[in-house]
Amino acid sequence: MLQAGVLPDRYTLPIVLKAVSQTFSIELGKQVHSAGIKLGLQSNEYCETGFINLYCKAGDFDSACKVFDENPDPKLGSWNAIIGGFSQAGLAVDAIGVFIDMKRHGFQPDGITMVSLTSACGSIGDLYLALQLHKCVFQAKASEKTDILMSNSLIDMYGKCGRMDLAYRVFATMDDRNVSSWTSMIVGYGMHGHVKEALGCFQCMRESGVKPNYVTFIGVLSACVHGGTVKEGRFYFDMMKNVYGIRPQLQHYGCMVDLLGRAGLLDDARRMVEEMPVKPNSVIWGCLMGACEKHGNVHMAEWVAEHLQALEPWNEGVYVVLSNIYANKGLWKEVERIRSFMKEGRLTKVPAYSITTNSD
Repeated sequence: MLQAGVLPDRYTLPIVLKAVSQTFSIELGKQVHSAGIKLGLQSNEYCETGFINLYCKAGDFDSACKVFDENPDPKLGSWNAIIGGFSQAGLAVDAIGVFIDMKRHGFQPDGITMVSLTSACGSIGDLYLALQLHKCVFQAKASEKTDILMSNSLIDMYGKCGRMDLAYRVFATMDDRNVSSWTSMIVGYGMHGHVKEALGCFQCMRESGVKPNYVTFIGVLSACVHGGTVKEGRFYFDMMKNVYGIRPQLQHYGCMVDLLGRAGLLDDARRMVEEMPVKPNSVIWGCLMGACEKHGNVHMAEWVAEHLQALEPWNEGVYVVLSNIYANKGLWKEVERIRSFMKEGRLTKVPAYSITTNSD
């Protein structure tokens, strides 16, 4: 288009910026930004929103804020872009700070604003703030699409704040529930150890005809881990693969290894790790190492330690756990060998301490 001598306008740039953001081509994005400035489009609402989204996705929040601050009269879309960027990056306090500033400037939030804010609030688990934001949700203008997104984000927010009773109230008032609605409830119940409720919710979800996704099964399997229900965990793991055709990912394998390990089925957990089509990460090895410590399995602990050491040679935690396993078995020569190795490798561990309280 440029080679043909046709200049982009306020409709062209947002589309190009969206494409650039999806490919994370930050350098190309900067060139598009320069072109927008030359054409006088930097303050156009849709172009400005595109610039802010681009820089936020690239993690360049200084540039995103600079774009925002240079406009003396930003529109709601620009406020939403900066709030959403902070929220998605886990900068919840910054997102909430921008929202407060937005309100001071006389702007009323819409559905998009509130989805970003409830997500930010959930990440910090502030119940008082959650209740205040819920009031704002009632006041926000919402389209049919953002309405269900807002309800889902409220469920997720209350779940992360530990108030599944409030999450259920939101869920019960929804006219339409999609897979995210059900999944948020299941994950919330599982997160707080309400195993019966999580699995019951999953059953209701299936009966209602909503097809679960891979995140749903992470919630279901996590609930099984909390409840120590090995039989159910295996059943749902097989269901995910054979009934719904969902290929297990690292999180699913991690849940199963943790579930089997905690139950003392270390051979089954090892077989699960060895048969995984993807390479185990440090979290999965760590779950298995914790199970070895809990059940005092020295031989498997040594096997796990080899893999953890190869994966994270800088991490002294594996040596500390292995030393504890040896000590619990009275293998003091092995304990001394590990300690000597740690000293030679210049690996240090802050000495542990305990706080004792008097009963009188």
